[in-house]
Amino acid sequence: MIKLIDILKEIKCWSGYKLDNPETKMSSKTGKRINNCVPIEEDDVDEYDVESEQDVKEFVQFMREYKQSLHEAEYQGRKVQLGKPMQGDVKKFKVYVKNPKGKVVKVNFGFGGSSAKGKRMNIKKNNPKRRKAFRARHNCDSPGPRTKARYWSCRKW
Repeated sequence: MIKLIDILKEIKCWSGYKLDNPETKMSSKTGKRINNCVPIEEDDVDEYDVESEQDVKEFVQFMREYKQSLHEAEYQGRKVQLGKPMQGDVKKFKVYVKNPKGKVVKVNFGFGGSSAKGKRMNIKKNNPKRRKAFRARHNCDSPGPRTKARYWSCRKW
């Protein structure tokens, strides 16, 4: 039986790149072997019939290269990046996500921004006791949906 995990471990290129030649080459900086990755061109789209192990490898590579990402959307008439926390305007952080209905919403979370009224608070999450207390207090084992502030606060901690 072919293990898909083993195949995924073999294919190592960045997003938007494909493996040009299966041969590896030596890095001039680190001296380690690296894959020969080249940028993907728009007209490289192929159809695959999956029958053997080699076909599975090619299909997995195809799926990794051509999957459509939902990283950009429109919120109140401007382009925003989905699922990436950033500095907030109302609170300390904000993130844009799609709700179950498909509408893009902004989730504000953290202590800061105009809600702090001039106060500033560091979160000190590298302290293990504080981190454990925060995660227990906010029930981070089951943080809820991505459209809630608790999900994103727990993810930061």
